[in-house]
Amino acid sequence: MSGAAGKLAGASRTRLDRWLWAARFYKTRALAKAAIDGGKVQVNEARVKAAKLVGVGDRVRLRRGQGGPEERTVVIANLAERRGSAAAAATLYQETPASVKAREAAQAERQRRQDGFSPPPRRPDTQQRRRLRAWRDADR
Repeated sequence: MSGAAGKLAGASRTRLDRWLWAARFYKTRALAKAAIDGGKVQVNEARVKAAKLVGVGDRVRLRRGQGGPEERTVVIANLAERRGSAAAAATLYQETPASVKAREAAQAERQRRQDGFSPPPRRPDTQQRRRLRAWRDADR
């Protein structure tokens, strides 16, 4: 790995929050720390603190997402203390097959729920909003 991917010379362990940031799971270390403190990140099936030292082979489970939580389980393949490109970040972990399968199933379920829904082509104008309001208030 080059300097862009992180400092690897002699480093056998790194802080969890720093690794999550370098692996591009979170945009900032502060967001990574907040997720860890909130119990959304586990290492080797245990709740940990942001300063936990992780190494190659550790299993990290994290939950994130807004439209329904997305859960991933990854195994640390490389360490980095600096944030690099997305291609370099992808080399830092290996997602487990069960995690990939569960994530794809959740994606398919979200897609299935949206089938048949098409958003209106544009926002309603003033007259349409008045009609919608009158229609909504007529039911009360």
